[in-house]
Formats: sequence, C-alpha cells, structure tokens
Amino acid sequence: MHDKAIEKRKLGNSGLEIAPLVFGGNVFGWTVDEAGTSELLDRFVDAGFNMVDTADVYSNWIPGNHGGESETIIGNWLKKSGKRDKILIASKAGLEMGPGRKGLSKRYILRAAEESLARLQTDYIDLYQSHVEDPETPQEETLEAYAELMKAGKVRAIGASNFKADTLRQALEISRKKGLPRYESLQPHYNLYHREEFEGELERVCLENHLGVIPYFSLASGFLTGKYRSEKDLQGRSRGSRVQKFMNPRGFRILAALDEIASEHHATPAQIALGWLMAKPAVTAPIASATNVPQLEELLGAARIKLDGEAMAKLDRASEYSEKESKIA
Repeated sequence: MHDKAIEKRKLGNSGLEIAPLVFGGNVFGWTVDEAGTSELLDRFVDAGFNMVDTADVYSNWIPGNHGGESETIIGNWLKKSGKRDKILIASKAGLEMGPGRKGLSKRYILRAAEESLARLQTDYIDLYQSHVEDPETPQEETLEAYAELMKAGKVRAIGASNFKADTLRQALEISRKKGLPRYESLQPHYNLYHREEFEGELERVCLENHLGVIPYFSLASGFLTGKYRSEKDLQGRSRGSRVQKFMNPRGFRILAALDEIASEHHATPAQIALGWLMAKPAVTAPIASATNVPQLEELLGAARIKLDGEAMAKLDRASEYSEKESKIA
C-alpha cells in the first residue's frame, strides 16, 4: 500500500492541511454507485489522502437526479465508516438546485448549508465554497452569511470557485476592511491543456494573497490520461463529446510530451499531468476523480512523482497556447 506519511500542504491561511490530491466527488451517484463510492473513499483515506470535493448540485445533470446525490452518498459513507475525523469535506453552493434555489444571498446560503449538512450527516463542512459568482448579491452579504456559519461552527473555512480575478480581489478587500472571513482557496478550471484562464492575473491574486488553489478538470475530462488518441477512441464513451475539442495539433503535442516524460519516470501520462499541476507554485492540490480502484491507485501514484525543472519546461513548452488556439479551447 502507499506510504502513510503523504506530505500535507497548507490550504491558504485556513489551518486546513491537505494531501496533494483531492478526490473529485462529482462521479458519486453518476458513474459510481454507493458501494463503489465506499470502496474508493476507504482506499483513498487508507492511503493517507484526506480531502473530497463535492457540491450540492452533483449530479443533477443525470435524468432522474435532483442534485444532492453525491453529498448523500458521501454522508452514508461517513456514517457507516466512522472516518469523519480522517477526511476533510469540501462542498459548494450557488448553482441552481431548483426554482428559487440558487445564488449567494445570505438567506439562500444559510438554507443551502443546512441542507448540505443534513445530506452529509455531519455537523460541519471543512471548506464551503461559492460555486460561481453571483452578480445579483453584494459580496459583503455573502461573506456575512459565511461569518455566521463559521461562528456557529458549521463551516471551518471558505473558498471560491470559478471566480474572475477582479471579483476575487474585491472579495478579499471586503474581508480585510470589514473583518469578515476571507476566501482561503480558489477552485479554477486549470490543466495542461486549459491554462490561459488561470495563468496570469488570477494566479497572481492567489500567490499575492496566499490562497490555496485546488484546480478542477485536472485531466481535461480524461484527455490527459492518453486514452483518447483518435476519433475511434471516443465512440461510446460518456465523455466522448467533451474530449473531441482537445484533438488538435496542440492536444497531440501535449500527449507526446506526457508520453516521453512518463516513460522516463516509469509513470503514466495521467500521473505526469497531475504531477505538473502539483509542482506549480500556486497549486495546493489538483482535484481528480476515479471510478474504480485501479484508476484511483494510478491517480494516487502521482503524489510520489517529483518533476524536475527540465521536465516542467518541456511540458510548459508543449502546452504553450496562442491567442488563436485558446479561442478554440
């Protein structure tokens, strides 16, 4: 099994310390059933890793689902396994859960938090995140809601997801001026293929303010695992349509570099792609999902990989993006 002493990294100034890979809970209640979830989370925690990321809306995109499925399944596992003290739960609110159930107003956040706590069968959420910006609600109001939840011991730290640099900067300024809790982390869309959204201004805000960064879509919907290399590979796959857009000269250039570095490290392309994120100064831990144990073992192996400057430079070069290419992405 894995070394129990996985290095932990500080998440911003939150006091939370996390292993360098976060389990993405969007698959629970979608491509992984309850029994599968229990097995995966047990393995994950037993290997020394300690944060799972979910959201209230997971997985309402499936016909027949209403949202809340992922949190409910995680909650059942927490209760059954007795491992609440071994795991940090990150969840999110703000995306639409039904008529009148969305946004970051104080009234809604307080309600959404109670509903998430009930589904998770726990008294507190370790990292509670604003899923998306809410232009309708003043940021101060949102932060006041979080202050109330933290004072009540229901939330330990807060984070932002999908925020633009200006919005994040404003939020941090309000927290500083009004003595309100501040966002300690950002969850951006960031991977070897999708770089332009995070790198630059957003990355700067995170580094300057010492925010933790937990990127999602770390493997570009599976493209960076190297298992999709031709149109034929996409047939009958649940993510086929999402991967299509990466199949271009730049995408294949990235795969070639991943292959080369993977063979040097006796690793897989997925492990190298995650290793690249883990080695970025701004990144605390990438989020990635697995649907079975062998897949999970592969992802966990990424934490053992140390990429040197040469490997990082090679990956940076292969994944360079021009204005033209980033428009297509």
